[in-house]
Amino acid sequence: MALDIPLIDFQELGLVIHLFPKLALVHPNCIILAISPANQDIATSDAIKLARDVDPSGERTFGVLTKLDLMDKGTNAVDVLEGRAYRLQQPWVGIVNRSQADINKNVDMILARRKEREYFETSPDYGHLASRMGSEYLAKLLSEHLELVIRQRIPSIIALINKTIDGLNAELDRIGRPIATDGGAQLYMILELCRAFDRVFKEHLDGGRPGGDRIFGVFDNQLPAALKKLPFDRYLSLKNVQKVVTEADGYQPHLIAPEQGYRRLIDGAIGYFKGPAEASVDAVHYVLKELVRKSIAETQELKRFPSLQTDIATAANESLEKFRDESRKTVLRLVEMESSYLTADFFRKLNAEPEKNLNPSDKKKNAEPAKNPNQSGHTGDRLNESYLRRIGSNVNAYIAMVCDTLRNTIPKAVVYCQVKEAKRSLLTNFYAQVGSRE
Repeated sequence: MALDIPLIDFQELGLVIHLFPKLALVHPNCIILAISPANQDIATSDAIKLARDVDPSGERTFGVLTKLDLMDKGTNAVDVLEGRAYRLQQPWVGIVNRSQADINKNVDMILARRKEREYFETSPDYGHLASRMGSEYLAKLLSEHLELVIRQRIPSIIALINKTIDGLNAELDRIGRPIATDGGAQLYMILELCRAFDRVFKEHLDGGRPGGDRIFGVFDNQLPAALKKLPFDRYLSLKNVQKVVTEADGYQPHLIAPEQGYRRLIDGAIGYFKGPAEASVDAVHYVLKELVRKSIAETQELKRFPSLQTDIATAANESLEKFRDESRKTVLRLVEMESSYLTADFFRKLNAEPEKNLNPSDKKKNAEPAKNPNQSGHTGDRLNESYLRRIGSNVNAYIAMVCDTLRNTIPKAVVYCQVKEAKRSLLTNFYAQVGSRE
């Protein structure tokens, strides 16, 4: 990997030596040529002093000795050229430039270099150094050194280039990359930005980012707490049970267990579950809306497009509203299904164990009449108190069974109708709208 260095008249570079120190300090990788005339004391050379200041170790300094042919007779610069008078890590090279007469005669550089070679080859003082002297040798020496330096610096240069590229890419991401002008490319870009938002949104739901755990909290804490607060104690009080059972058959007294009374009590109690069911739907809807907002804010690609952020938020929230409506219908159907068809086996088991749900005091009071829930329970013209308590207790046990069922099925319905749909088709309608504009 030899580098071609043009032939230079180093005599014409005499002024440069006074300018290079600042350059060398700014660019520590540059090569220093300390050019000194041979007919002056090397110890007082300005070039050597300046080179020592900017390159104390001497690793980058090449000594160049000029005007060898102008030294007084009987003197030479062999001690300098062989490194004894002043040692450098790099070699000294002797140079014979054109004389003023040569310049006046317009002697070209090629001829000057030939005369320089002849001088060293025929010189009694420098003949043994001829192969390491002259401008051509200096050019070759500098080329080889430059090649070595470049090879050593390539890894750091590559690292610097890569760091610069990364910095520029980061800056582009911050200020925004060029926006395509044709419709197809713009549509592709919008879809890519939407997909970036969708990835962040799904990470919130699936656990890669925080937030999805709040949906679990709705089912694990909020729903059970709401179910426990339902006023079944008040609804199944002795007074209300008597009222509902008495009104169930109208003016006709019931002949066997008051089935209509049971059904009305159960139906009324089950109606209380609609509140917690709808509250769960709304709570999950609120969490999903908040995750949409956070996901838009966290999608780096969207930061430079506020209008698109607004459009995505609007479209996502419209979808969430539809999912909430469907989820509400589904959970209310679950509640209504519980009251539309009762589990008969539950009451058959009660008939087999008539005393199971009675307190000891109730059993004592009811030792004689109405041991079986299918019996009338009348004492004269009035409903027996223990009989009414047994009805309330039976209904309460049945409602507890329904409560356990709904505690499991409501979360399933909400996840299916809202969370799963949000993951699957949150922006489906938006994609269709964007596509229809093209």
